Amino acid sequence: METTCIALLRGVNVGGRNKLPMKQLVAIVEGIGGRQVRTYIQSGNVVFTAPSAIRRGAAASISSAIEQQLDISTPVVLRTVEQLRHVVAANPYLGPDQDERALHVAFLADPPRSEDVATLDEHRSPPDEFTLKGQEIYLRCPNGLARTKLSNSYFDSRLKTTSTVRNWRTTLKLLEFAEELTAS
Repeated sequence: METTCIALLRGVNVGGRNKLPMKQLVAIVEGIGGRQVRTYIQSGNVVFTAPSAIRRGAAASISSAIEQQLDISTPVVLRTVEQLRHVVAANPYLGPDQDERALHVAFLADPPRSEDVATLDEHRSPPDEFTLKGQEIYLRCPNGLARTKLSNSYFDSRLKTTSTVRNWRTTLKLLEFAEELTAS
């Protein structure tokens, strides 16, 4: 059975570093068995379908292939379309008066342990806010992501995992692409 997947790469095509052309990324995902591969913007967002056997190891396979072929070390976080639907529905910061440009989601590679979650400081970067739900951290950063102290390195070090952040608009667009693949 085919599953629609979303691969989120961390740190590619950012600030002129780790240049990864999207055509090569498509070829890499097809090379591991992905089908109907589609990328969104140049920052490492890939939507594709794959059989369950391929999906289970897809994040590690994509990361390994990028390192072998391009000498770029980049973590990959994977979600299914069902998981991404849940992420979008569960955002605690959505509301009629909310500026969606302030909203972001940090996708975690692994479920955090409760003892690690307890080390997070909710007052680390006022007026920014975060809410951890499952393997996602919802962020509300009214002054922008560039000014917050709620960074990937902060969450990664505290939660002992890898995170990659997407703004709310990108998250919604990825869900839209994934829904289109699922319907086809």
